[in-house]
Amino acid sequence: MTIKKLATAMIASALLFGCQAGETPKTDVEAKTSIPTQYVSDAVKRNNRAVEKFLDFSDTTDFELADRGFIGTLDDTVIKATDGTPVYDFGAYDFLDQSTDTINPSLKRQSQLNAKHGLYEVVDGIYQVRGYDLSNVTFIKGDTGWIVVDPLISRETAAAAKKLIDQELGVLPIKAVVFTHSHADHFGGVRGLINEYNVEQGVEIIAPEGFVLESVSENILAGNAMSRRASYMFGSLLPKRADSQVGVGLGQTISTGILGLMEPTIDVRETGQSVTVDGVEMQFIMALGAEAPSEFMFYLPKYKAFCQAEIINHTLHNMLTPRGAKVRDGRIWSQYIDEAVYTYGDITDVSFGSHHWPVWGSEAVIDLWEDQRDLYRYIHDRTLFLANQGVTMHEIPDQMNLPDALAKNFANRDYYGTVSHNSKSQYQLYFGYFDGNPANLNPLNVVDESIKYVEYMGGADAVIEKAKTDFDKGEFRFAATALNHVIFAEANNQQAANLLADTYTQLGYMTESGSWRNFYMTGAKELREGVLDLPRADTSGPDMVRAIPLNMYFDLLAVRLNSEKAIGKDMSINFVVTDTDESATLILSNGTLHHRMGMTDPDAKATLKLTRDALDKINMKTASIGDLRKSGDLEIDGNPLALRSFFALIEEPPFWFEIVRP
Repeated sequence: MTIKKLATAMIASALLFGCQAGETPKTDVEAKTSIPTQYVSDAVKRNNRAVEKFLDFSDTTDFELADRGFIGTLDDTVIKATDGTPVYDFGAYDFLDQSTDTINPSLKRQSQLNAKHGLYEVVDGIYQVRGYDLSNVTFIKGDTGWIVVDPLISRETAAAAKKLIDQELGVLPIKAVVFTHSHADHFGGVRGLINEYNVEQGVEIIAPEGFVLESVSENILAGNAMSRRASYMFGSLLPKRADSQVGVGLGQTISTGILGLMEPTIDVRETGQSVTVDGVEMQFIMALGAEAPSEFMFYLPKYKAFCQAEIINHTLHNMLTPRGAKVRDGRIWSQYIDEAVYTYGDITDVSFGSHHWPVWGSEAVIDLWEDQRDLYRYIHDRTLFLANQGVTMHEIPDQMNLPDALAKNFANRDYYGTVSHNSKSQYQLYFGYFDGNPANLNPLNVVDESIKYVEYMGGADAVIEKAKTDFDKGEFRFAATALNHVIFAEANNQQAANLLADTYTQLGYMTESGSWRNFYMTGAKELREGVLDLPRADTSGPDMVRAIPLNMYFDLLAVRLNSEKAIGKDMSINFVVTDTDESATLILSNGTLHHRMGMTDPDAKATLKLTRDALDKINMKTASIGDLRKSGDLEIDGNPLALRSFFALIEEPPFWFEIVRP
């Protein structure tokens, strides 16, 4: 790698949701399946009929709540970027009204609710635009303008929401923006609403303590793999059809516009802190380290309304997101909800969130809050109860039966998180991956293990025949396990791949979880068609790049160092950012890269001097090293060849790596 390719080595994946793509062409891989993708097995039909019997589908309360206060929506369902590229289509899910056996009826119900779109009155003075992105944006009327809560993922969708509210309620200035937490769907669209000039003129930006750091840090070091997995979780590669992507449970899908970030002007640091903007008081409950590393909820005394952020939802949330992240503690999560119950429950007339629809009336609000509180606590405590009896991570889900009072509440269903993977996460939180069984202490790698499994089972053809029998009986889970071994033993066995794709499709039709369904359907797609080397649109925008602290760049370089190539090439390099007075020494030693902030080594092989703006231009690929040297924004002291050899050891990982094949 040359110095000119420093940009690709230092790009950090700060997006929460990762790559987004639409319909894609076929590859050279045989795209045939053994059965039509619309085929629905008797087992799927039995499963889905059982769901209809267990849950009360005659209860239309959620539909009444989701429709309440509807004012209007935009005529054009497609939100576009300035170049005409579609960013979000809130009309793409009209097929959900059709009768079909290809969607779990409970998930279909949730998707129908999430697909409702437009401007809604929560109470006189509080309005939400829902269905214009994965999340909601809320407009709270102050004395002279709007306080905007969570401006969606993309500037384009946020601007569309503002256009709608201007159209329906008249134009008012924005007086403040509130970011409830550090996930991209709650701040990314901010530049569709305000800019630096507005802040200079007094517009406040309110966020929880640690917001900026957490908004860029959660995904930097592992961002490439997280983003690839997110393409599975959100179904970004799938068409929106009744036999494919139908939603993700928390919302419908993610927008694909430009993501921005702006620095808060007011940091909320503790529970009980009160902030008044434009005549509206907000009283905060901190909720750090539960659903997000940096998050709060708040109460509005003027409206007797509570913003539950993403701590309380109309779904079981993820205690460990399948895209990958650190485990979230259900005990702490439940405690935050309980704090809301005993602090504000009796004085709250309406509770609204960053996703889904509001709940009105103190009794209904408390019911929702307490059920959600009990849900997370039950999963946490029951997991440890079973673990302390010797039940292991992969055994616990089959013994984790929620009480009917929780399980029959639609707000507690597995639309996004699931009881199964959440219980595993709580085991992992305390015990890690190892279950204590010596057989699992040092197993073979997955390919070698699969080769032995297939050999023991009589060869690939024998496994496929047995899997066909299980498929016909509706025993899809073990059929998937067995066929997965065949694929990892014989990566090019397309007969096994086709049958496994069919199996995943049936599992997708059965599952209540939108994210699980997307995993199954995307896995099936890539088994049939192969992994497509698609271009990745850079939607992160300059704000995310500028917000990354210098020490995080160096941590990123360290995990992108090819350590095997670096062995025997020990050296030190100085790094000086001239306009921010930041400096560091990078030390290459035994195939590892260390950094010492605020220090320089007089014996370093080379010193790289540049401005922060130059660094950002390199990372955004808007300028090369050569361009910046000519402009005087970058200097190299010492041995340029040493610097070149150093950066040659930094490698950008491939994004489109295999998941369902070795």
